[in-house]
Amino acid sequence: MSSGHPYARELGDFLRARRSRLRPHEVGLEPGGRRRVSGLRREELALLAGLSTDYYQRIEQGREVRPSDDVLEAVAGALGLDEEERRHLFALARAARRPVPGRVDRVPERVPESTRRLLRVVDTPAVVLGRHLDLLDWNPMAEALLGDPGDRSPDRLNMLLLLFDDAVTGERSCPDWERQALDYIGMMRAAVATDPTHPRAAAVVGGLSIRSAEFRRLWARHDVRESVSGTKTFRVPEVGDVVLDWDTYPLPGNPGPVMLVFTAEPGSADADRLELLASLRATRPAFVEGRSAGS
Repeated sequence: MSSGHPYARELGDFLRARRSRLRPHEVGLEPGGRRRVSGLRREELALLAGLSTDYYQRIEQGREVRPSDDVLEAVAGALGLDEEERRHLFALARAARRPVPGRVDRVPERVPESTRRLLRVVDTPAVVLGRHLDLLDWNPMAEALLGDPGDRSPDRLNMLLLLFDDAVTGERSCPDWERQALDYIGMMRAAVATDPTHPRAAAVVGGLSIRSAEFRRLWARHDVRESVSGTKTFRVPEVGDVVLDWDTYPLPGNPGPVMLVFTAEPGSADADRLELLASLRATRPAFVEGRSAGS
């Protein structure tokens, strides 16, 4: 029977998702006969980790077994977790060892005035995201690239909600859309790991899970992103495709908002397109990343 502890449930879900990705031949096991699961069986993972099947099953079912750090190391090794996934595993397990807090004091997210001033003087697109990817502030360059988010209701100003909003995006034509979606989903997973019962996380994830089969598929992967950077393609009618690097920079708070900054290699064609876009400052009817507005 599953535990009522939110971190224990999240830990069990993470382990199941990672186990389902492994195939017997990848870990030196014979596939055997007909298999009812796509990945490793529980008993196979337990064998690789040196645990009893019953004990590993209790961990995966989210029961209050409080696995030791040695057990976690063994499970991480058996699953082939990378360093980021390993940190996530340990964070969830250690949180599951603590009693469920009776009341959580959640402070509203605010953007410091100094950060707002910094946004206005940065000459490249930049936005401030809350821990659950709510869009808290943006600069004129971001508005030129992404459109004006001010026309949307505050509860819809969320990068995941916007990314999966079919009414806005229509047909997704950005070539790396799924990778971009997984980046944001990974950031949300990291946020959920710090507070699984947060009402904003429940509202965003729950709403998308009901409306989008695509979101449910990607969310079930249990990917996690702690520090995020990458490259994104923007399709802008006035200047064509613009490929920008992006990085996140933590702001004060624990956990606090992050500043997401888009840059282009100096002297590149993308830098020229970004400069042209800044000069045009065209107003767009929608704020959509990875998709040309109004197309």
